[in-house]
Amino acid sequence: MTKNYAQEFLKEIDELAGREVPQAVMDRIRESLLDYIAVTCAGAAFQKEKLERYFAFSEAEEGRYPAVGTGRKLAQKEAVFLNGLNGHALDFDDGVNAGIIHLGTPVFSLLLPLAVQHDVPLEKLLWAAVLGYETSWTMAWSIQPGHKALGFHATGTCGVLGATVAASYMLDFTEEERRQAFAVACVSATGMLKVLDDGSELKPYNVAKSALLALTSLQLAKAGFIGAPDPLGGHRGYFKMMTGKEDVEMKPLLWNGTYAVMKTYTKPYASCRYTHPPVEAAIRLHNAGITAADVERIDIATYSLAVGGHDHVEIPGAYSAKMSTPFSTAAALIYGKAGLQEFEDAVVTDPTVLELTRKIHVEADEEFSRTFPTEQTAVLTLTTADGRTFKERVDFPKGEPENPMDEQEFYSRYAELMRFGGVPDGKIDAFYHMVKDGTVSAGELALQL
Repeated sequence: MTKNYAQEFLKEIDELAGREVPQAVMDRIRESLLDYIAVTCAGAAFQKEKLERYFAFSEAEEGRYPAVGTGRKLAQKEAVFLNGLNGHALDFDDGVNAGIIHLGTPVFSLLLPLAVQHDVPLEKLLWAAVLGYETSWTMAWSIQPGHKALGFHATGTCGVLGATVAASYMLDFTEEERRQAFAVACVSATGMLKVLDDGSELKPYNVAKSALLALTSLQLAKAGFIGAPDPLGGHRGYFKMMTGKEDVEMKPLLWNGTYAVMKTYTKPYASCRYTHPPVEAAIRLHNAGITAADVERIDIATYSLAVGGHDHVEIPGAYSAKMSTPFSTAAALIYGKAGLQEFEDAVVTDPTVLELTRKIHVEADEEFSRTFPTEQTAVLTLTTADGRTFKERVDFPKGEPENPMDEQEFYSRYAELMRFGGVPDGKIDAFYHMVKDGTVSAGELALQL
């Protein structure tokens, strides 16, 4: 009998759904929701001018669903799409290096508007999000890194699966409805990494459409549309499309005994996660008194996936700057930090930062490539104009599960993002405690965002 990949995977998800989620996992998914709210509010502020032009052209239909951070309530599909667009606008949302995927934005962008429609308790939304994270990450971990090598953006291609599964459980779909929604999501899956090239600003679009297509998957399943019995397998299935191979070794859920949400990082720096080890090394050198004027040359050795698409020194705009290891490292050395302000237009066009950027060279190291993602190593070697050499090594940058933020660090980051998004201080603290203490339903929370 031919193996049915989808049937086996969905059975595992259903078995996981029947287990009690450990308290530590629930605590972490609360932080994940807070992280999503903060980065989405900040992303909406970052894209404010573009959003105003979007609204003016599209005549977006008003409704009762919050587009987080915009102050607008819109039709459901519009809200889901814009939540995804704004949630990934700053590339500051949570993710996992193993799997090369951002997990939270597709899931929460869909769940919050649906929670308004169906008056979902907060605990149920969080439980469903845990299942969504597990789905997206397990799928990505099973098909990476070959998936990325083919040019796919896993947050789009796998994120749509996780968001669909999460919502189907949150809304109490039947087993048959969940299966059909998953089948539609497999057909919907899309996301290209060309969005990283040549100054493109469309990386968030992959995330936005994954959330929107997950909503469509639910709607079609609920309407009774029938998908393939095994949308994952076969010579025209998801796996063949995403990897070039029909037979893929599916990784088990709870890989290494931990939930996917426990594997996520929280970003302390506002650039691509691949840049964080050298950014952290540069901050150390800044704190040691090294300045841009001292630098003759900087060499960065790191894992191969952090080189291609991230070693550019020509910086046409903020999106390009966030993807560039040389630029991010230069800004970190000069300012001693790499927050939102270090990627604003004034810094992106600063001649001092750009001059230092061109002195930074990134190369793949065979050993570091072999040990990734178990370690995310970079070694930064700085040579000064007077011949001195400084070397810094980072294996686990701040925010990784092996080097997590403490509660105060997390709150400070959350509050900074919310302020950037224009949220008043009183509401910043109120939202934090609504989620931490579970004092409102998910729908009530969403309506206030």
